[in-house]
Amino acid sequence: MKLYENGVYLVNGTELIEDSASAKEAIASKTGVNITKEEAAKNTIAYGILESHNTSGNMEKLQIKFDKLTSHDITFVGIIQTARASGLEKFPIPYVLTNCHNSLCAVGGTINEDDHMFGLTCAKKYGGVYVPPHQAVIHQFAREMLAGGGKMILGSDSHTRYGALGTMAMGEGGPELVKQLLSQTYDINMPGVVGVYLTGKPIKGVGPQDIALAIIGEVFANGYVKNKVMEFVGPGVSNLSVDTRIGVDVMTTETTCLSSIWKTDAKVEEFYEIHGRKGDYKELNPGQVAYYDGMIEIDLSTIRPMIAMPFHPSNTYTIDELNANLMDILDDCEKRAQVSFDGAVDLDLKSKVRNGRLYVDQGIIAGCAGGGFENICDAADILEGASIGPDEFTLSVYPASMPVYMELIRNGAAATLMQTGAVLKTAFCGPCFGAGDTPANNAFSIRHSTRNFPNREGSKVQNGQVASVALMDARSIAATAANKGYLTAATDIDVEFSKPKYFFDSNIYANRVFDSKGVADPSVEIQFGPNIKDWPKMSALPEHMVLKVVSEIHDPVTTTDELIPSGETSSFRSNPLGLAEFTLSRKDPSYVGKAKEIQKAQKAIEADQCPCEAVPEMKPVMDAIKAQFDGISRKTVGVGSTIFAVKPGDGSAREQAASCQKVLGGWANIANEYATKRYRSNLINWGMLPLLIEEGELPFANGDYLFLPEIKKAVEEKATDIKAFVYKDGELKEFALKLGEMTDDERSIILKGCLINYNRV
Repeated sequence: MKLYENGVYLVNGTELIEDSASAKEAIASKTGVNITKEEAAKNTIAYGILESHNTSGNMEKLQIKFDKLTSHDITFVGIIQTARASGLEKFPIPYVLTNCHNSLCAVGGTINEDDHMFGLTCAKKYGGVYVPPHQAVIHQFAREMLAGGGKMILGSDSHTRYGALGTMAMGEGGPELVKQLLSQTYDINMPGVVGVYLTGKPIKGVGPQDIALAIIGEVFANGYVKNKVMEFVGPGVSNLSVDTRIGVDVMTTETTCLSSIWKTDAKVEEFYEIHGRKGDYKELNPGQVAYYDGMIEIDLSTIRPMIAMPFHPSNTYTIDELNANLMDILDDCEKRAQVSFDGAVDLDLKSKVRNGRLYVDQGIIAGCAGGGFENICDAADILEGASIGPDEFTLSVYPASMPVYMELIRNGAAATLMQTGAVLKTAFCGPCFGAGDTPANNAFSIRHSTRNFPNREGSKVQNGQVASVALMDARSIAATAANKGYLTAATDIDVEFSKPKYFFDSNIYANRVFDSKGVADPSVEIQFGPNIKDWPKMSALPEHMVLKVVSEIHDPVTTTDELIPSGETSSFRSNPLGLAEFTLSRKDPSYVGKAKEIQKAQKAIEADQCPCEAVPEMKPVMDAIKAQFDGISRKTVGVGSTIFAVKPGDGSAREQAASCQKVLGGWANIANEYATKRYRSNLINWGMLPLLIEEGELPFANGDYLFLPEIKKAVEEKATDIKAFVYKDGELKEFALKLGEMTDDERSIILKGCLINYNRV
């Protein structure tokens, strides 16, 4: 795999010319075309799709309107509640509500099914589509029923990726979907476009997760594609099945790219035809000469079975490399765990080595990445006639949709798997985020799913529990299962893959999915459950801001799972204050209490009372501020909390990572950088300042008070440099923060206090 240091021209779809002084002449000699870099940049597939959806008239400052929206059952309640508070009357574009995360209805009493009934009644009232639990995971339904060539889809799940089908899709926090529901736009600068030039053909036993992990391992840490669009081109694309392309595509989220798009061909056209939607196919190719801001060149024949060890999809090795350096790599993982868990628990992976081989406790093939038809059929071929054994090792397989499950039953693959001792379950995202198949304490799970962050599998460090997940392809998981839990690469298994043809049965959805066909029925009463609560009132940005630092995180990257845990906490996602009780609970259990304590000061101000009486420790801080600055009073000052994290926001698009801080009185984050665009957007949409500070020794510490004078004026006047002070040793000491670029609408949202206030009618 090669990452080019400079921009690259793709000529005739088959030749790469690196940007240089002689590039233009070389291109002209091959094509007879004289073209500038700026003109060639308009010939990418990504540029064409973005241009057709941009409403601003300025391709440097995009204002995108999407064709369709999709959400699942831990996000759609909050989104619709926000939109309702802002005057929603009808879904203006197709909006699909799936129920694939809180499907089990097993935690929190009636909470989950109450949310589902809320979704069904909202689909009827506002004119949407409702997919009941166990029918399909969100992204598989979108592939089967929503994607279209040259279209754009916005989803409230970070793995919203349908590029392999010619659809540019993006995963964002709920407020961005609210904007679309209110006929507003998705505002971004024109993103860079990085080409992924594929050649060759994968060897037998290598699957989509192997290709994806190889890419993630190369580009995550160096930020090569961060907030850019990945565009898959080259002759190797045609050597991949559509299911393989889909499996690679969905994992591009783990590179921190903004979105993805692929060239399309007859195989993609056949996919649409199989699903009864041939008219939605569109051939997509880059122009004769296309310029890319970077290029990843991959010979698919060189990819070998991969494994991403705990605790990140980028912690990658070939399985052969792991087996050859087993104890050293396991020791490194244990040391990473000490950092991730602050020494609270001990991860013991080296004890998993038996007779020189790594023993695995659990295998999972599931969800939007692993639950595809081809993955499961190949796994069944590997496991035919085998037994997973009666020991600790278990294998669970989750087809990604009921139509996929139906075809596995019809062609016999389901029976083949069940005969081995594997268990087939319904379409459910739970294993991916800790709401199903949680391993035993200190167990080691291998999964064809999307993430393996700390505690993502459902264990709770605060209760002394620890487990870990490695990501692998379904084929190597099946090979490991055939060897009764001993880690095995699929390339070590002698198998002939049957590659059965897929037949899609549309009757399943026709008989069960509610589709309003875009017709709203205002007479429908929304069904609320006792856990569904409105968002609490939020104040506008004050003239001056006092912030208390209530958590300080120095991990290289902080995931949204650490900011607000996944798993059983998902049941409370329709209750803003209830969910907020879990904020940072697996990273800093003291956070909630500290945030609530300083929030008392802001509540006192809102009641026209003295904040120092509510929080007495603030008095010397306020005395120092008043001694140095004029016009400081409860009428002009706001008080809230902030956290510092080196690089927060990797992973899920869930807005609750920000909103939970907000409802507890958070008014800012301070970071060296933000891991993803979507987390920074979530902060802004919830009225929180996305502040930046230069790397190095911090001028403040956990528990310190900060003062931001004239912060409202700074936002109004589009300042990027923010003057700040820390209270130490009885005095205020100045330091510098940055706010970064924001659109006019984003500044207005910050000033109003949140998106709800901005839109409130």
